[in-house]
Amino acid sequence: MGDDPAPLRESPVRGVESRNGAVVLRLGGELDLYNAEEIRNALVGLIAEEPRCLVIDLADVEFADSTFLGVLVEAHSRLGDSLRLAAPQLETRRALQVSGLDRHLPVHDTVDDAIAG
Repeated sequence: MGDDPAPLRESPVRGVESRNGAVVLRLGGELDLYNAEEIRNALVGLIAEEPRCLVIDLADVEFADSTFLGVLVEAHSRLGDSLRLAAPQLETRRALQVSGLDRHLPVHDTVDDAIAG
């Protein structure tokens, strides 16, 4: 046993890349109260770079709670329709629909579709 215990959960931020003038933030795992601040910090840093559009890739997200949805609302208030969501799986898509966010945030089936706008 070492002095530093292994983290119980993997970081929700799985990667950031630039593609065709857009910034893609890839998230994964469970997005909730316990990691909302990490996601918020990543978004704030990317928004500060003033991307043409910011795509949040949700393909690897297993669960999204209302805290994460609130983070999306904050990001949308700063970026407007330059913030786009891509590839939500069934549970995440359902959370977006139940909350009504799918009517305010552009949701696309793929990252490429989101970049194309």
